[in-house]
Amino acid sequence: MKGIVFTEFLEMVEDKFGFEIADIIVSESKLESGGVYTAVGTYHHSEMVQLVTNLSQQSKVQVPELLKTFGRHLFGQFVKGYGRFFTETQNSFEFLSGIENYIHVEVRKLYPDAELPKFEVGPIEPDHMELIYKSERGMADFAEGLIEGCISHFGEDISIRRESINGSQEVKFLLDRKL
Repeated sequence: MKGIVFTEFLEMVEDKFGFEIADIIVSESKLESGGVYTAVGTYHHSEMVQLVTNLSQQSKVQVPELLKTFGRHLFGQFVKGYGRFFTETQNSFEFLSGIENYIHVEVRKLYPDAELPKFEVGPIEPDHMELIYKSERGMADFAEGLIEGCISHFGEDISIRRESINGSQEVKFLLDRKL
């Protein structure tokens, strides 16, 4: 995983839970990096699993909810840092349908070694969209948080349902606009 994900995660932890908790979860994890991350570095995703697991133990918030919270946070940071990705789209469906063929293409230009999840777009109707998430890392809760962040950014009223295809490694998200 790219270091920006780790640096933003620790920033979110400090903001929501305090510096002491951030320090505890890093020190209680057995991190190959030692818990020192740079935005452009690359780190094994198992370090994120350890950090989130330790945060769950410290905060008493379940891991899935922490991952969703982080996804929402990170989407907001992406909007701030990469605003150009958001200027040409008018709504969540339009943005989400362009992840694989536009957003990920641009991310790979910035970070050629980035290991990104795959998103397949299913049928899109005016009030319904299907999005299939695929990743060996199995972070569908994080992906759901990013989707929620997108919906919030565009100020839309969209419900999200999940259907597991292959555990958390392959999940179909069903998005429905509320009319």
